[in-house]
Amino acid sequence: MPGCAPPPPLPASDDLAYRVALHRVHRLGSVRFAILERAFPALADAWTATRGELTAAGLDERSAGAVVQARADCDPFAELERLERAGIRALARPAPEYPERLRAIDDAPPVLYVRGTWTADDEWSVAIVGTRRATAYGRQATGELARGLAANRVTVVSGLARGVDTIAHRAALEAGGRTVAVFASGLDTVYPPENRRLADEIVERGALISDYPLGTKPRAEFFPRRNRILSGLTLGTLVVEGDHTSGAMITAKFALEQGRDVFVVPGSIFSPQSRGPLALLRDGAAPVTGAEDILEALNLTMIGAQLDFGRAAPPENDRERALMGALSREPRHVDDVARRSGLAAATVSGTLAMLELKGLVREVGAMHYVRVREPLAEYAAHPTPRATTRQE
Repeated sequence: MPGCAPPPPLPASDDLAYRVALHRVHRLGSVRFAILERAFPALADAWTATRGELTAAGLDERSAGAVVQARADCDPFAELERLERAGIRALARPAPEYPERLRAIDDAPPVLYVRGTWTADDEWSVAIVGTRRATAYGRQATGELARGLAANRVTVVSGLARGVDTIAHRAALEAGGRTVAVFASGLDTVYPPENRRLADEIVERGALISDYPLGTKPRAEFFPRRNRILSGLTLGTLVVEGDHTSGAMITAKFALEQGRDVFVVPGSIFSPQSRGPLALLRDGAAPVTGAEDILEALNLTMIGAQLDFGRAAPPENDRERALMGALSREPRHVDDVARRSGLAAATVSGTLAMLELKGLVREVGAMHYVRVREPLAEYAAHPTPRATTRQE
């Protein structure tokens, strides 16, 4: 009627309920969702529209039919309550709480599900990705780099998968930092299942994030799409290890398309797990030898005081100093450590355990140990064969 005022806008909670309900329609991806947002003044109108109105808006027949069918199976407000009961928050793409960097990508999810907290500080984040079958070198590099970033108040983002992802999350938590895991399923399904406890720990100091509704089980085709969120959330992506066709390489490709930095841990030319990183290096990715390389490249050196791991509790006696002198940044078997230090095997085992508790050394598998970011010069006074030759 001429002269009538437009109807008042729906409350934000109502709009979110209809957004969440529409997001459960599996044929409505980011592109089709954007069609509905442009065509209808409110998503409640899109939810109640006829098939003809939906096709007139720009949806194809199958997608329009899927929306009409979904109305018979989904109550928008009951779905929102279901999320709330699960401790999960739905963030609409236009909402101010929605991650700013993710919103800027071409394929930003229309709804993001969050368990835990995503804060403004998490915009200063780096994704760490890599193979599920990490080598001892890859495990060591992942742990050190994740701890270094987390100690500098950079949020570590990864995918909770076995291997590099799990190591990155745990290392960030060990450093007292924040970490975020991005799922390729609904947040009510933790995959792999052995990481349920880790997921709960992440909720306490970060967030679990997904763009899949509750009840969605992980499927192979979901993981590559998940990777666009890993790169989209973050300032840059660090690739530790992975083959040419690995998920880590897919994440790096998304990062480049999104205009984000890509960093690489250089690896052996003889290792299959280094094929992906070496290809990225050839194409211009930045090599990384320590967390400081990433901090400097992203101009993050001032957001938090850099912590030097292992300095809070230095070696206290000659046995500890001898072992620190016998260790290097390369893995060494406990028998080799005993030979180099000249200490009895029983003494070496007990002292290594104490040094590991102090954060000075780390076991990287199969009784091999490495020194953690400790300059050898501090132990040069001890007369071990390699302690006086060169810094490693």
